[in-house]
Amino acid sequence: MKYRFLRDNLLIVIVLLSLFACNRKRVLREREIVGDVRQLSEVIPENIVERLEFIADNQDVMEDSVPVLSTAALNYFYQQTNNSPVWSSGGVLDTQGDSLFSYVMHADEAGLRPADYHSVALQRAMKRIQEDATAKKDATLWAQVDLLMTDAFMKMATHLRFGTGPRDSITLRKDSTYSDTLLANYLTAALHQHIIGATLRGQEPQYQGYQLLKSAWANFKGKYSGMQWDSLPASYTDTPAFRQLLINRLVQSGHVDTSGGHSTDTSLLRPGIKAFQKEFNMYEDGQAGKKTIQALNKSFTDWESQIAVNMDRWRKLPDSLPQRYIMVNVPGYRMELWDSGMVVVASRVIVGAPRTRTPLLNSRMTNFVMYPYWRVPYSIATKEMLPAIKKDIGYLHRKNLEVINSKGEAIDPNSVDWNKLTKNYFPYVLRQMDGIENSLGIMKFNFMNKFAVYLHDTNSRGLFNNSYRALSHGCVRVQQWDSLSMYLTKDDTRHPRDSMRKWLANGEKRQIDIQRAVPIYFRYFTAESRDGQMVWHEDIYGEDKVLLKQMGRKNHDVASRN
Repeated sequence: MKYRFLRDNLLIVIVLLSLFACNRKRVLREREIVGDVRQLSEVIPENIVERLEFIADNQDVMEDSVPVLSTAALNYFYQQTNNSPVWSSGGVLDTQGDSLFSYVMHADEAGLRPADYHSVALQRAMKRIQEDATAKKDATLWAQVDLLMTDAFMKMATHLRFGTGPRDSITLRKDSTYSDTLLANYLTAALHQHIIGATLRGQEPQYQGYQLLKSAWANFKGKYSGMQWDSLPASYTDTPAFRQLLINRLVQSGHVDTSGGHSTDTSLLRPGIKAFQKEFNMYEDGQAGKKTIQALNKSFTDWESQIAVNMDRWRKLPDSLPQRYIMVNVPGYRMELWDSGMVVVASRVIVGAPRTRTPLLNSRMTNFVMYPYWRVPYSIATKEMLPAIKKDIGYLHRKNLEVINSKGEAIDPNSVDWNKLTKNYFPYVLRQMDGIENSLGIMKFNFMNKFAVYLHDTNSRGLFNNSYRALSHGCVRVQQWDSLSMYLTKDDTRHPRDSMRKWLANGEKRQIDIQRAVPIYFRYFTAESRDGQMVWHEDIYGEDKVLLKQMGRKNHDVASRN
């Protein structure tokens, strides 16, 4: 019994010691100073191996508490170098190291966060090396710098190429990451050819829209990154006091100039608000309404976050798009037809209201119809039209609506007991006849999609003058429908332009099949460039906030509510 007792206790001690050993984090040596910098090449490899083991034991998190992109990629790369340093030699950071360090510190210019690429730890290390002669001989410090920079390159190359947000149903890029071996080979080639900066730039989208956005963001950042401004109250009772706060806020961002000593001159207020509204792409009424106050209260970090999500959306596109395609920017209320790298047709559009959103999608436009019927969607027929019909059956005549039964036949509206119909029981289809009063207008452009949406003209063309144009039930209304149809058939001998004009003038109902189906993309960009300056769009569907959360970022507005 005594032997068994001792044996059992010994086993318990062994198990506890094993658990303690497994859970104990590897401790890195703090310093290893060599006598001569020429000895660093002999000592740094040992420290690199030690740090690679530390990362593996520390759940893929480096000593600066920032996760690595891939421990396997780091190990594979350093196996190829025999664990030798690649960013420094003889106690000096080489030119490729300088290049990468600069890229990391300016990662925000590409919509990325420098801190994700070890900027804090690298800055601290560079400061020590510059200010402390002993630090230049510290093998542990140079090993740390080497691993930080290698991971920074791999992570930046991946994020610049694929983005940091998740893939979704409309992401056109097939891959979402590089393999470990490819990343290591990229870095090896870039180091050997001395093209670290060029290699990273080559990972970014090469589209004109992205490059112009990046340039405009640099201008905006240069103007506003160093500024601080006060927040304004969402509601107030003391109007004179609020006006003074508003003047102060506009002075802080340079939209009101009180250098002449007129800091309380309220006559400066209206032009100052209009100047702000113009710069931030808002309706220029000179009034500090709710949306203007919200924009005035956004911090620079908020604008920075908005840039980040929009650059990430560019990275979800493939390396190139077809020669001819249609792009609809939903929050920008704009449609563009691109051909051979140029915008050949541009148009204002009206998109879905927040409750009936225009979906984001990829498709191909195959045809368009002149003087189309409108088959009223079930939800609109039952929720919006049925109550009006119950009040006055003459509504059907005024709206040029036919009632179609289950056999596809038009029936007399007076033969229907409308009071018995509900949103759960409506065995009819309402069809709006063609003509100038048709809600689809004169033309409808068709493309396959599961949402039953399309581009079309409208009988409410005055709405294109609105600055806020999220007004439809989900389809996209196009102001320049005529120009779009003519360009789509410009090389099609089956549909000469003269014939098209004649059919339109005569009100003929025709379906025109497009000779070469045109790819069409509905996207969501709330930040663009125009004439070298930023153009901001309202986040009408709240998609920016969703993506920010998915990317692990929070803007000021979101954070303030949590």
